[in-house]
Amino acid sequence: MSTPFAFPLACVIADDNEMNRLTLEHYIGMTDGLTLAGSFPDGITCLNYFRAGHLADLLLLDITMPELTGLELVRILPEPQPEVVLVTTHRDYALDAFELQVADYLVKPLDYARFSRTVDRIRARRGPQTPAAPSLPAGGSEPTFGPEGNTLFLKINNRLTRVNFDEVLYIEAMSVYSVLVTAKHKHIVYSTLKVFEERLPFSHFARVHRSYIVNSRQVEAVEDNQLVLPGGYRIPVAKAYQESFFRRLRGL
Repeated sequence: MSTPFAFPLACVIADDNEMNRLTLEHYIGMTDGLTLAGSFPDGITCLNYFRAGHLADLLLLDITMPELTGLELVRILPEPQPEVVLVTTHRDYALDAFELQVADYLVKPLDYARFSRTVDRIRARRGPQTPAAPSLPAGGSEPTFGPEGNTLFLKINNRLTRVNFDEVLYIEAMSVYSVLVTAKHKHIVYSTLKVFEERLPFSHFARVHRSYIVNSRQVEAVEDNQLVLPGGYRIPVAKAYQESFFRRLRGL
């Protein structure tokens, strides 16, 4: 069992790949002693965050970003600099990482076990922290379903968060996780799509593909067996689901 920490490490992410950011955000949320301070889609926004006087303990930094690469960002970060962990698909940056004296170098696709070992090494180097009283229990892998109108409480980033399912456009499978997509946010929930399919209490959510559950009330149009949703999202309807879903759609 992991031990809570009195002084959690404040983490910042900079990566132009949205799914990689979501994965790192989820890893931070499921790790005791870490808290997410900021998540940015490019190096310049991240640099401005630190130049504004904000601090962090750990920076998870993609290397190949447009306009300002991760390596360039490390060289111009203001003091005091956080511990830097480079995250990249390319192994040939290892020498650059060594010369910049970064804390570690993670190669995509990201792996939680490797991420966790990196965090443990950084903690060990920073010295022991005083245990604090435990907060919310970690819970299991399933979401906490407790409908109140059209909302449910789900565990997102290690906290119970109220989600308004009227705003959810679709739910996408991602390995053992699911991504809830709204017009403004994407939330990673540590639960399979099958669990959502079996336990969602809302009749207007329907499975349309092995990787997607869709809010049928958000469908704007159907083109070539694809559902057009707000924001330009297009979700395919697999052949096995077409008859039942389109019948449901016509009956709304």
